[in-house]
Amino acid sequence: MHVSGPSISLNKVSRHYGRVRAVDSLSLEIAAGSLVALVGLSGSGKSTLLKMINRLVKPDSGTIRIDDEPVDSIDPHILRRRIGYVFQNIGLFPHMTVARNIAIGLELAGENEGRADRVAELLDLVELPRDMASRMPDQLSGGQQQRVGVARALATRPGLMLMDEPFGALDPVTRDNLTDQYKALHDKLGLTTIIVTHDMAEALYLADRILVMEDGQIKADATPAALLSGNVGEAAEALVAIPRAQAAHLIALSKLS
Repeated sequence: MHVSGPSISLNKVSRHYGRVRAVDSLSLEIAAGSLVALVGLSGSGKSTLLKMINRLVKPDSGTIRIDDEPVDSIDPHILRRRIGYVFQNIGLFPHMTVARNIAIGLELAGENEGRADRVAELLDLVELPRDMASRMPDQLSGGQQQRVGVARALATRPGLMLMDEPFGALDPVTRDNLTDQYKALHDKLGLTTIIVTHDMAEALYLADRILVMEDGQIKADATPAALLSGNVGEAAEALVAIPRAQAAHLIALSKLS
């Protein structure tokens, strides 16, 4: 099961809420197959940018293209079948089984043939046992629920995954495991992924490119290695300083033991 991810292009995209410039004349090119992290303080415009790509939020101005096709020329329902969306609170339907949650996108698209086989394939893909298909969401752990959320997002075989703080509510061990597993999944399927995270350490580990946002604009655009080396601006340096200080503290503690 290999999916080819699209390229993304934004040209002078803006979205304002009254006097608040959530996204301010932002231009950006994301290559097919990239795994890009959007980081920044709360209110910097990360989630708004993500939501404009799949038309959950309409830009005030500018154009967004997926593989050179303007997103506003695509029927929203068709567009969203081409885009997987995963968010922090997961949003599984509590009255539906795991299988039905995973297959809801296929159901809405009228794809009935082979649905059970597709659910089984997706459970394998996110490393959940197939007999979990008959369970209800409240019978799952937080990590299992998030895996189901990823499986649901992948059901219609999208090439693009948008992830808004997908692992933020999980405990550290589960979060690390899911981060590892998603990175492998991204590479295996050839996806294009844009992930919003407040965790700079997660961004440095997971992404091949990090965009630092502040006041609706991109203040730094660099690889993890370049960000760690410094000289990428104050906004980026303030964020990178946190995991750097944590690492230094752990090293100091290890020397005392």
